[in-house]
Amino acid sequence: MRRFTAAAVQVAPTPGPLSAESVSKNLDRCVDFVRRCVDATGAELVVLPETATTGFTPGCTTEELWDLVSDVPGAMTEPLQAVARDLGVHVVLGTYERGPQPSVVYNSSVLLAPTGELAGVYRKTHPFCTEHVDGGGWVTPGTSVTVCDTDLGRIGMMICFDGDYPELSRIQAVQGAEVICRPSALLRSADIWELTSRARAYDNHVFVVGANATGVDPAGVVYFGNSHIVTPTAHIAAKAASQEGWVSALLDPDTALSSLTPGSNIPQAFDHLRDRNLDLIRAYRDDLERAAKTSFPH
Repeated sequence: MRRFTAAAVQVAPTPGPLSAESVSKNLDRCVDFVRRCVDATGAELVVLPETATTGFTPGCTTEELWDLVSDVPGAMTEPLQAVARDLGVHVVLGTYERGPQPSVVYNSSVLLAPTGELAGVYRKTHPFCTEHVDGGGWVTPGTSVTVCDTDLGRIGMMICFDGDYPELSRIQAVQGAEVICRPSALLRSADIWELTSRARAYDNHVFVVGANATGVDPAGVVYFGNSHIVTPTAHIAAKAASQEGWVSALLDPDTALSSLTPGSNIPQAFDHLRDRNLDLIRAYRDDLERAAKTSFPH
């Protein structure tokens, strides 16, 4: 990984019922915010929120949503591919994606290279209970982990609720991820949002760039923003408020783990990846793979 500036952009979806017109407006707004963010910060990696092209809760059937979105690459990614190419930057776009038939829609994160080409696509593997197709929602879960080689470094991706599951980010870190991008439309509390990003960054000694939605989606759900950039020692390097805008921070691999706490003269001695007890993990592998649920009523 080399030294570079990353930015998390929070942008509000167009209010009102989802339509082809509102999708077009959302894409135009994403392009505008990317341009202004890069101009203001010099960011080489810009992360947009989850489902920035539509808003998270679509307020329509899966089949109607399928008709309004596109394949990846396709109409949903082309405007951002063009701006990534024009500015020569990496862009992470959260968007719904058409599956192989109208009953299948993925919640996807697309990494665009400075050439405008797709560097990688990740499909949310842990849909939130209300969006999961098995719970009456509209999203079919993905089945794979994505870590991409870029000239910035190795970039992994997770989406919103994925951040509650330490296994996903651990796999990415073991695969060499140095930065994990987390497009989100988080519907719980700002404390949970920050806690989970900081935990995943600290668990794996990676940078986490979390871009959270703000505004109101087509179903009238309100989002609180608070996008953030977290260092490998769980320090919040940048944090937004609730309005549209962006935050940015310099990601420097040479200082990422140079001290135990930010500004401390005490060096960082441990390594959460190196120091794992692999014998313990192997001994309890069956338990890790066994289905389970909480014992508390909910």
